Amino acid sequence: MTTLSALLSSRQASGCCSRLWRARHPPSLVHSRSASVAEPSTRKGDEEQLWEAAGNLPFSRAKTGAFFQERAILKNPFQEDALLRSYLRRHLPEEAVFSDLHEFGERVAKEVDKWGRECEVTPPRLVHFDPWGRRVDHIETSHAWKRMKDLSAQEGLVGIGYERLFGEWSRVYQMSKLYIFAPSSGLYTCPLAMTDGAAKVIQETGEIHADTGRTCKRHTDHCWSGAGIEPRIPRPRSLGVSWPVEEAYRRLTTRQPERFWTSGQWMTERQGGSDVASGTETIAVPQADGSYKLHGFKWFTSATDADMTLTLARVQVKTGATTPGSKGLSLFYAEVSRDEDGTLRGIEVQRLKDKLGTRQMPTAELLLDGLPAHRLSEEGRGVASIANMLTITRIHNSISAAAAMRRVVQLARDYATRRTAFGKLLKDHPLHMQTLARMEVEARGAFLLVMDVCRLLGREESGAATELDTHLLRLLTPVVKLYTGKQAVAVVSEGLESFGGQGYIEDTGLPGILRDAQVLSIWEGTTNVLSLDVLRCVARSAGSVLHAYFTHTKSLLSGASSVSSLAPAVKAVDVALAELEEFVQTAATRPPSYLELAARDLAYSLARIYTGALLIDHACWEGASPADTYAALRWYEQDLCPVVTKQRNGHYESSTSPLDAALVYERAV
Repeated sequence: MTTLSALLSSRQASGCCSRLWRARHPPSLVHSRSASVAEPSTRKGDEEQLWEAAGNLPFSRAKTGAFFQERAILKNPFQEDALLRSYLRRHLPEEAVFSDLHEFGERVAKEVDKWGRECEVTPPRLVHFDPWGRRVDHIETSHAWKRMKDLSAQEGLVGIGYERLFGEWSRVYQMSKLYIFAPSSGLYTCPLAMTDGAAKVIQETGEIHADTGRTCKRHTDHCWSGAGIEPRIPRPRSLGVSWPVEEAYRRLTTRQPERFWTSGQWMTERQGGSDVASGTETIAVPQADGSYKLHGFKWFTSATDADMTLTLARVQVKTGATTPGSKGLSLFYAEVSRDEDGTLRGIEVQRLKDKLGTRQMPTAELLLDGLPAHRLSEEGRGVASIANMLTITRIHNSISAAAAMRRVVQLARDYATRRTAFGKLLKDHPLHMQTLARMEVEARGAFLLVMDVCRLLGREESGAATELDTHLLRLLTPVVKLYTGKQAVAVVSEGLESFGGQGYIEDTGLPGILRDAQVLSIWEGTTNVLSLDVLRCVARSAGSVLHAYFTHTKSLLSGASSVSSLAPAVKAVDVALAELEEFVQTAATRPPSYLELAARDLAYSLARIYTGALLIDHACWEGASPADTYAALRWYEQDLCPVVTKQRNGHYESSTSPLDAALVYERAV
């Protein structure tokens, strides 16, 4: 039998696999090379031509094979988040809230997420000069970035916190919406954080109070979809705030896109970030009309395309002198505007920062050369005045961290239902499910910790806060920011790994989640800076914040004392809490350097123990699910009180610091 005859016989007997292949790839779609094109030495034999004609070369020319992996699908993030929904059913069971969050979740999944991707692939661009050589310093952003601004106004992503339609739960409602929005926002949550912080500072500085009456007036500029409620924006009483600042406040909190402003936050200069007291060189020159002109260099200005900013500067007296240290710093409001010829007033944009992540958002170095400004704080009270702003922005940072964890878990669990490996779906591999479950526990803990701080903020702003609430808010704000920032990087990294190699491929959008998560442990205070802030908080309150912490944590645990299924978790958290109390008492008798070395581990211990208590508390309410109980039990698998573990190993003794330095700087022999 000839070779050709053998091939024909084989083809006729090829069975179902061959028929299936031909059905998927009909011969009419096969592109065969012309023999006349090939060189004589490369002309194909009869066998090769026969295989091509039959369509049996699946990777020939434009063909790429028959298998394509399904991608993970982003579904409505509100509907998919069992913990968010149960938390709100427990604390804010308002139909209007659920309806609004459901509709917004649909919009995020079907529309907004695409805008966020466009922001990522079309980063801002700085145009220094126009075609005729005139300096213009235009920061060009994508169309999607501009749409995010309009959306933010329409959805009340800042305004909800100031309308206060739901009293002490208004901040929880606002932050729940931002939690849904953040991973799809193209980092627009960063200017929103600073906008919220600026509104808070202006409100507190000017003693602006909210009229929180409810009305129902459809089709007005403040009416929001699905709820039938028109918020009344707080009206300034004009105490200590100039008219331009009052107008700025209204714009920062409005729902009208055409009036809505965002705010920058220009604090960082060349000499330092968190150390503003010694690192701020910008001067404010008084003007005859009571305003100022600012001169200085701002090294890191996020959301540089904002409409206004708050910034620190030192007031210069007639002799040219300024007051050093934090006592010389005042807080200023400045509008970002242009002259009639298009030139920025008092600002030169030196360059845009080339960042690891957050590429969607313009961050720039700015020369302030006579920027018109209004002093917002009392002279020399700038650092104290930004305390409220830092509370708001750190909470926003924590919301973004918790949201990043939730998003990567949602995508990973969906992918596990679509990806097959070693003969079965990923969801059917126990080890893979164990990994996702650990991520889920971290995401749940982060959510409850952040939302509890939002609850405390809402109570403070509505006048319902007790002294215990106020102390807790002050202590937990730096704790939640530092802990969730570190959690987010670890969980998102693990989440990318669950996609295998595709988690490393840029056009999946997954690597951007990790890059953007990295900033969360840096912006608004690194982990060490915030750990030391916790110590300052304890010292300034003479320990009252810790007393509030221990009291409230014990009250959370007491509600579960009769729930047998939670007994192991309750015992673990209770033991860790007792150990922490003992550590605090011991540390109080040691030199300040002892607590400074322990600061980071102390902050972690505060976070883990309190989160454990929150998980237990949530698992106790009547609407809790078995998953809530299981999450509370899984949380205590980790070291809940690392500060005591490391204390036992002598990590905070005076001999440790020299040994640490010697280890880091060991010289090669």
